[in-house]
Amino acid sequence: MQLTIRILRETDGRWIADIPELPGVTVYGATSEEATLKVKALALRVIAEEIEHGELPPAPPISSPVERLWNADARNGC
Repeated sequence: MQLTIRILRETDGRWIADIPELPGVTVYGATSEEATLKVKALALRVIAEEIEHGELPPAPPISSPVERLWNADARNGC
């Protein structure tokens, strides 16, 4: 999953960061760094919640031979 962080400065000086791929993941910070850290933390919480409830879309196809081997082992109980 690839996510995009958008950061903008408001007219009042606050920074706002969001992740368009995760609706509702929007935060404010006093600096761009603070807003970036906060939006990453919120994104992780949202993704964890989605995983717990089985709401994430299917993962993209596996392209790496190492990943294919790993997943084959997992399917075979290794």
